[in-house]
Amino acid sequence: MNPQLARTTTRKSGVNPPPFAAHGFWRMLILLLAFGMFVVLLIGRLATLALFESTRAYGATSTEYVPERGDIVDRNGIPLARSIYGYAIWVKPEDILGDRKQLATQLAGIFPDTPALEFYAKLTAGKPGYLRKRALPEQVRQVHSLGEIAIEFPREATRLYPQHDMAAHVLGFVNRDGKGAMGMERVMNDYLRDPSKRAAPLNLALDVRVQAALESELASGMAATSAKGAAGVILDVQTGEVIAMATLPSFNPNRPSFANMPDDGQPIVDGRYPITRQTNNVTNRVYELGSTFKPLTVAAAMDAGTVRDLSVRYDATRPLQVGKFKIRDSHPSERWLNAPESLIHSSNIVTAQIADNLGAARMDAMLRAMHFNARPDIELAEKAMPLYPKKWDRLTNMTVGFGHGIAVTPLHLASGYAAMVNGGIYRPATMFKTKPGAKIPGKRVFTAATSARMRQMMRMIVKDGTGKNADALGYRVGGKTGSAEKPGIGGYSRNLVVATFAAAFPMDNPRYVVLTMLDEPKGTEASSFQRTAGYTAAPVVQKTVTRIGPLVGIIPDMKRDVDVSELMPLLWKAKGEQ
Repeated sequence: MNPQLARTTTRKSGVNPPPFAAHGFWRMLILLLAFGMFVVLLIGRLATLALFESTRAYGATSTEYVPERGDIVDRNGIPLARSIYGYAIWVKPEDILGDRKQLATQLAGIFPDTPALEFYAKLTAGKPGYLRKRALPEQVRQVHSLGEIAIEFPREATRLYPQHDMAAHVLGFVNRDGKGAMGMERVMNDYLRDPSKRAAPLNLALDVRVQAALESELASGMAATSAKGAAGVILDVQTGEVIAMATLPSFNPNRPSFANMPDDGQPIVDGRYPITRQTNNVTNRVYELGSTFKPLTVAAAMDAGTVRDLSVRYDATRPLQVGKFKIRDSHPSERWLNAPESLIHSSNIVTAQIADNLGAARMDAMLRAMHFNARPDIELAEKAMPLYPKKWDRLTNMTVGFGHGIAVTPLHLASGYAAMVNGGIYRPATMFKTKPGAKIPGKRVFTAATSARMRQMMRMIVKDGTGKNADALGYRVGGKTGSAEKPGIGGYSRNLVVATFAAAFPMDNPRYVVLTMLDEPKGTEASSFQRTAGYTAAPVVQKTVTRIGPLVGIIPDMKRDVDVSELMPLLWKAKGEQ
């Protein structure tokens, strides 16, 4: 090439062209800036969601993520009832292609709890219907593999009770229309279905750990004594919270029987509809609870001043004649007894005299102050009306004093005991968890001094009286036995009793009332062949307290106890006893 031509070409261009690497640098810089802005926007959006929208994720105006019905949980957040979407199995009989009898047999093989005849009736019905309202995915797969095009598998909202029959009488269940038909499901039906509220679970006062322990020990006591049924309740004496409530036999709310439910969805009420497993015996049946009333009578007499000196003795050497009737002791002491001894030995004769001195007006006032004349104070709808005396004559007053002639629910008695031991304040029972530090309304029904004295005497009943089998080591249990004969045609049946033990612990600073009841226990080897509460219901309390104490933060202490030293000299001892 000509050197002169090369020099000419260079001079015409003026400058050398920019290198290719410079263009790539600027492109890369622009891409990095764009990516950085995207990352900043993404982080900002995530921060906004975390800081401002996480607390209302379920409470937004849209119900897309809100369950069809609100959850019910215990005091610690453990689920008791929740709504889920499950499989149902639906059939259109007119579209069935296969043999109906063969199909019914195949379905019965997949669902052993339903006979083939029942399936056949549905497969030959004149209208579409459910083969199963609820089915497991594996069962759905098996039915689908049968290849019948007339069978469909819709996904539907359903109510699930993950604890099965635990606390079934408290929770209740929903009916075919998805409405609460019993228990808290019925009472809180509108709340649980309200779109603005159902996102947050409904907190009950129940503790599933305590509930499980109570149900387990009631079942053991029921089996050991061949009892017809059992019931129990555990109350916080300061707040009235129901920590546990049980009735046995129970039922599974996942598959409730609607055979005894009225068409209007009203609860089964004692006296109106048949008594079934769905009857809450703690709130919806009334009983003559026998000698468990005696501490209430003594407490009322102390408040009224008709019992001032606990050393004063009453004649219990023979039955007490009142008109044409005689009041007897089941285990006669045949000597004079003072008030503490009358409770320790459960004397009807002495308690009747104390009630007689108290007078009908003051006895009636005490019981009315604790609402023994009305349905129990609780949010549940299933509540029985007590059989309360319409006329308070002398004999009625004396028999009520030792727990006969009046029939109330076990919850009435538990609430009365809570007032008697907590310093004298009556507070209604509640199924709802209370906030820490909340001021709980209540009214005074006993003086603080009377409450303190009753704590001493109730502890003495367990240490030295009919309640010895309820003494849980280190928990300072106090309580009272009650063995009431059941009324029947022509009078009371001596062979059928309701055995009740009402207790509180620890008695030096009571926190919980524990009441257990066995319906018609039998004298078995486990109960030393006795039917009375001291041998049947009291051991259930002892075992229950031992199990639940650590769960509720009460540690057994063998070095502490209630100081009863000033009352011990009042107790008569046979010659030679220490």
